[in-house]
Amino acid sequence: MDTVKRLQERFDGKIRNISLHSDKRIYVDIDKDDLIEFVKFVFIDLDARFITASGVDVINNFEILYHFSIDRADVVVSLRTYLDRENPEIESIVPVVKGASNIEREMYELLGIKFKNHPDLKRFLTDDSLDVVHPLRKDAKRQVKQ
Repeated sequence: MDTVKRLQERFDGKIRNISLHSDKRIYVDIDKDDLIEFVKFVFIDLDARFITASGVDVINNFEILYHFSIDRADVVVSLRTYLDRENPEIESIVPVVKGASNIEREMYELLGIKFKNHPDLKRFLTDDSLDVVHPLRKDAKRQVKQ
């Protein structure tokens, strides 16, 4: 697969793992400190389109996946990284991919992940007057207000 080969050639030693879920789905596990370098390569050099990002609380840490479509190759590349539970912080990809702004704000609000250098990191779905603290964390207290 040409995309996998190009990733391996460009990032020899920086890829923790590559999983091929099908001929059209590639998952690339990377260190969070290498995220911007990978995003620039996939988004700019491979001419990919940003689809979305997803954040998941996996109890011991947080997992973030950034999903890109390389339309001319008919393949989706997902960059996966893990964040420390006690200090969930990562560089924002917004300086490279403007369209990632709202999804990073959503992960900030719902999971408490801090995106360094995000131009407008604030709540996205709820206003500041609500008593909501990261409701998608597995350790969030589930309370219903009367």
